[in-house]
Amino acid sequence: MIPAGTESIDAASEKRRKAFVDAAREAFFANGYAGTTMSSIASKVGGSKTTLWSYFPSKEALFEAVVDDIVEHYGTALQTELPLDEDVLAVLRRFAITLIGTLTSDPLLSLYRLVVGEARRFPHLAETFYERGPRRGKARLAVWMGEKMARGELRRGDPLQAVYHLSGLCQSGLYQFTVLNLPEARRASRARLEAEIDAALDTFYRAWGPGR
Repeated sequence: MIPAGTESIDAASEKRRKAFVDAAREAFFANGYAGTTMSSIASKVGGSKTTLWSYFPSKEALFEAVVDDIVEHYGTALQTELPLDEDVLAVLRRFAITLIGTLTSDPLLSLYRLVVGEARRFPHLAETFYERGPRRGKARLAVWMGEKMARGELRRGDPLQAVYHLSGLCQSGLYQFTVLNLPEARRASRARLEAEIDAALDTFYRAWGPGR
């Protein structure tokens, strides 16, 4: 038996791993991918690079862990229920509001800015980010849209294309202002967000509603 107050080896290892991921996230956001070294992360947590490498064999693997950690904790749009027995617009409105709220949360916004800033020099970072977040969310919504098309509640077409259209419409206003830290974002309100989403859905449904 493990004495009271003593961590198991697995628990201690997971705690150590999380410390490395947390330190890496702060370093990436503060210094960029190129400006962050494995040595600096190991030093911040305490220990040697050898210990860090035993968890993450490369800086890229560590970045992947940071992306997964952020998506797991803040990617609520990926878990939003998409019931098939509800009205199309009701489900999409709930999803879109959750999506924009998620995308404009500080951790995901910082991650997006980091990826965009490093995409030319390190295209694999953008690929990692997109595969682990946006692509998963779009693929999941496309399955739902495909079912709604089969039921005649949306016009038939490429479900993924419909998702791209919806995503673009929902991210055309407040989200863009927020990414660029423009004054319009700082003056935003819940009512404005919902009004933008409703306008986006109206445009989307004009194109993808049944009989179109």
